[in-house]
Order: sequence, then structure tokens, then C-alpha cells
Amino acid sequence: MTGILDDDTARHGNDVAGVPVLGGLELAAKRDEQLLVCVGPSAARRQIVRRLAEAGIGDDRYGVFVARSARIGATSEVGPGSILLDSVVVTADAKIGRHVVVMPNSTITHDDVLEDFSTLAAGVSLGGSVRIREAAYIGMNASVRQGVAVGADATIGMGAAVLTDVPEHETWAGVPARFLGENR
Repeated sequence: MTGILDDDTARHGNDVAGVPVLGGLELAAKRDEQLLVCVGPSAARRQIVRRLAEAGIGDDRYGVFVARSARIGATSEVGPGSILLDSVVVTADAKIGRHVVVMPNSTITHDDVLEDFSTLAAGVSLGGSVRIREAAYIGMNASVRQGVAVGADATIGMGAAVLTDVPEHETWAGVPARFLGENR
């Protein structure tokens, strides 16, 4: 059965876009359907997956959603719990980790690595051999130059052109992208 688990008790028994809200997260351990954690912010997704792991939910319980219009190269990998939406393109030898969300019209090229819980907003373009570390967020229409790494829990602003490595827990934006502040 397709349904939504939400800890907000006011939503229980209602529908969201025609999909029933079955109850809270505690139901996951009592059911056997595949799960997807569809929470936008990377850190919130990570926290929910940790809660589910504490309840005994392993990687084998998570599905993968790849939109019909998405294109995934035969030598690329997509980890459990990941969501790739419309018109996403993934070329050769890319590795997409667990619980990664890639919004529409994003391009992931050869040898890119998207670590667990990272998020690419709509229209992001990654050059080859880019590494997006755990729970990093890349804003809408941002571009990351080949060979660049974006640190864990970093944020890249929309429309940014990232030309150099971005340290963990920092926010960068602009063209070219530059440091704006800490994310703590």
C-alpha cells in the first residue's frame, strides 16, 4: 500500500495529494512496504533515517525512485532511499549515495560522487569528478566545476558558479562563488 508516515497527528487519517497519511514513523517497523524519506532538508532526512535505524529499519527497506524521464548511465550507481526526479541525467561511473535527492533537470556527469543525504536542487550542473559530501545542499541552477569538492553540510546558493573546493559547514554563493558564512 502506498501511504505517508508523518508524526503530525493532525494529518493522520487525511490525504495529501490523494495519498493517505497512515500514521507516525513508528508504523514503519510494523509494516513491510518499501520506504522513501521525502523530506527536503538534508539534515532532516538524515535525522529521520537515524530514527528509523534505531527502530530496526535497514537499507533493505528503502526503495529508489527514478522518474521515467530521468536517464541513468549503465555504469552509474544509485543508493537505497534516493530520489531522482524528472529529466535528471546521470552519465558514466557516477556514484549516488543513500537518501540523496536530485531535483528536476540536474546533470551529474562522469565520475561524480554524491554522498549520503546530499541534495541537488533543480537545474544543478556538476562537471566531471565532482564530490558532493554528506548532507551538502546545492541550490537551484548552481554549477560546480570539474574536480571540485563541496564539504559535508555545506550550502551552495542558487545560481552559484563553484570554481574551488568548499569547506564543510560553509555557505557559498555568487559568480564566482565565495564564502558567505558558517552553517552550524
